Amino acid sequence: MKEVYLASDHAGTFLKETIIDHLRENGMIPHDLGYTGDGKADYPDYAAKLAQNMKPVPDSFGILICGSGIGISIAANRFPWVRAALCHDVTTAKLARQHNNANVMALGERLIGVTTALDAVDAFLATTFEAGRHSGRVEKLSQLPQ
Repeated sequence: MKEVYLASDHAGTFLKETIIDHLRENGMIPHDLGYTGDGKADYPDYAAKLAQNMKPVPDSFGILICGSGIGISIAANRFPWVRAALCHDVTTAKLARQHNNANVMALGERLIGVTTALDAVDAFLATTFEAGRHSGRVEKLSQLPQ
């Protein structure tokens, strides 16, 4: 069973909770890392929390959500073991896994509908990395100068 960690800022809590329910209904055990409060939350804090939780579990997956998905994906990609991809639909979710071996998907709650988001999550988690011609490129992502 895949380990799936989820986190969001204040602008992504509804979609995060919806995805958690969906994963549970499909036999997965999602790890909710927050945000669950009433005020504002900063997306870099939750991207970092997700990255730190994923580090000791190399084959784990993450799902990050903020208003647009942009800021939280940028924050997550600061960690060399994270390959976060901003996904908008099933096609981008599949390509993120097939070609980039992404282990984190970022979603924008204000930009994606619930049905599309759930379909993208299912595609992301079900798709495998094609390796081959993509392997060398993905390896370079962790070797870029800091």
